[in-house]
Amino acid sequence: MTKPGLKLLLATPRGFCAGVDRAVLIVKRALEIYGPPVYVRHEIVHNKRVVNDLANKGAVFIEELSDLPDNLDEKTPVIFSAHGVPKAVTHEANRLELNWLDATCPLVSKVHIEAQQHFSNGYEILMIGHAGHPEVIGTMGQLPEGKIKLIENIEDAESVEVSDVSKVAYISQTTLSVDDTSAMISVLKRRFPNIIAPHKQDICYATTNRQAAVKDIAPQSDMVLVIGAQNSSNSMRLVEVSLTSGCPEAYLITGHEDIPLKKLEGISTLGLTAGASAPESLMEEVIEELSTHFSLAIEEVVHTTESVEFKLPKQIR
Repeated sequence: MTKPGLKLLLATPRGFCAGVDRAVLIVKRALEIYGPPVYVRHEIVHNKRVVNDLANKGAVFIEELSDLPDNLDEKTPVIFSAHGVPKAVTHEANRLELNWLDATCPLVSKVHIEAQQHFSNGYEILMIGHAGHPEVIGTMGQLPEGKIKLIENIEDAESVEVSDVSKVAYISQTTLSVDDTSAMISVLKRRFPNIIAPHKQDICYATTNRQAAVKDIAPQSDMVLVIGAQNSSNSMRLVEVSLTSGCPEAYLITGHEDIPLKKLEGISTLGLTAGASAPESLMEEVIEELSTHFSLAIEEVVHTTESVEFKLPKQIR
């Protein structure tokens, strides 16, 4: 029986970004230098495959520093995830005299510094982001409680109150949709004409590039599949961007086992991309699984090429 034909459009860039690459490399290098176990506070990045692979190599994932064993060797590294941590966590790590390594993405650290500067200059700070996301918790935790107000949607932007309209600044979570934030920013600028914007847009280059790449393939696709995790903000945004860019159907899958084969019946063109914390190995497995059901004609659609690299912490450089 001949397999039905399927045109497969691969969005480029996709998958791992420089910040995720760096975070994963920090854990791997720490394991090489210090040997297992290496402790990691929270998932290093939002991807079960990556977390499980590192756990198999000797990384131990914990929720809080209080979960560390009492008899921890002073040399044993404790690593903070790519999403960043509140100041209280680094203060506690110093108090416990831990050998801690910071895997916070440098682009998230940039937002932390911005928040600190605005606060020092007497500005009220509004943060565009999703409540409960580790990056938002980490950024808001750079300042005393209540000093950053969270804006999650247009309604929040319309209703937020500030004490001095001439001293307001905004920052944003790095993994949001460019289109969604622009609507909220428009409202804030209308309400607070003197609001201070970030020097460079807070949404990271990788998020922007992956969204732009998916916009290239979505109008040509009958369906787009995004490889990523449910708790990965940038992956969820890629599904939304696919739908708003003219693709009739888009789904998030965690790997080849989630491919909605029934829904693919009768489809001629499938778009495929991956969130910034999904390794290329997952993409290869998805393509391999598709090739067992379809005769694939694969086309790589290149929006841009990325060459960003971030330095490792000095302890393991």
